[in-house]
Amino acid sequence: MATTKWAIDPTHSEIGFKVKHMMFTNVSGKFETYDATIATEDENFENAKIEFSADINSVNTHNTDRDTHLKSADFFDADNHPRLTFKASSFSKIDDHNYTLTGDLSLRGVTKPVQFPVEFSGLMKDPWGNTKAGLNISGKINRKDWGLNWNAALETGGLLVSEEVRLQIELQLVKL
Repeated sequence: MATTKWAIDPTHSEIGFKVKHMMFTNVSGKFETYDATIATEDENFENAKIEFSADINSVNTHNTDRDTHLKSADFFDADNHPRLTFKASSFSKIDDHNYTLTGDLSLRGVTKPVQFPVEFSGLMKDPWGNTKAGLNISGKINRKDWGLNWNAALETGGLLVSEEVRLQIELQLVKL
């Protein structure tokens, strides 16, 4: 079969995350600058080849001080590790709309295997005749597994920043 290449439509996609702050509210953020190489052999995306990277300096939580802190050596250490990367080792079909994405996530110079559930929304033609595909990737990681260890104890007990990071990735792909 012929290989089909796909690109992320950045105007209809978001690479987001949420982290508990003070153990009771969520702080949301996203990466504004990212890129991916995606190739498929068929229209259902089974066994898709996926490589992704995000610019750490593009992190945006809508708070300049927090974003600066996230880029510092306390967290992402953007000066020494400017990119987050992911390389899939498999994209396995469970049923028509559900897949499992497995691969290696690299942050801050540490690479760890991860596995995330993916909802495949299918294919559709947009009003201009472009073939689009929709993917919703969700999951959780422990930031400490990648050396993002900074925290502060609260007077009332607990920690300022949760170790668990929830990923919320909405991708609209366009067929090249």
